[in-house]
Amino acid sequence: MAYEGEREFYREYEVFSRKSNKMPMQHQFSLLAPNKEMAIMMAQENFMRREDAIDIWVVDRADIRGLSSEERQHLTKRLDNKDYRNTKGYGYLRKKWREKEKSMGMLDEKEIMSWSKGRAK
Repeated sequence: MAYEGEREFYREYEVFSRKSNKMPMQHQFSLLAPNKEMAIMMAQENFMRREDAIDIWVVDRADIRGLSSEERQHLTKRLDNKDYRNTKGYGYLRKKWREKEKSMGMLDEKEIMSWSKGRAK
């Protein structure tokens, strides 16, 4: 029965930290504490003495809202009209470039390099 009382006494907190102003907050660990003040002290004691950090956040897990299974299915479903985001490659450009060279009589690299060989003689 003492276990039931402990479960109600302690709350679970999530600890986030940031190592520099340019870095995002990162989740570090979870801890059990009786209140917010004690959770902050425990986070400082367990984390700040081992690693450099300029900021820590301690958040009560009950205050974090996750997606329900219905929301997850609805919100994470990929839309079908996003084909323009998928590249198909640029292999067709070489063929187009050769066609353009032939039609306009443009010089290719081999021909230009052959000029320097003719001068060396």
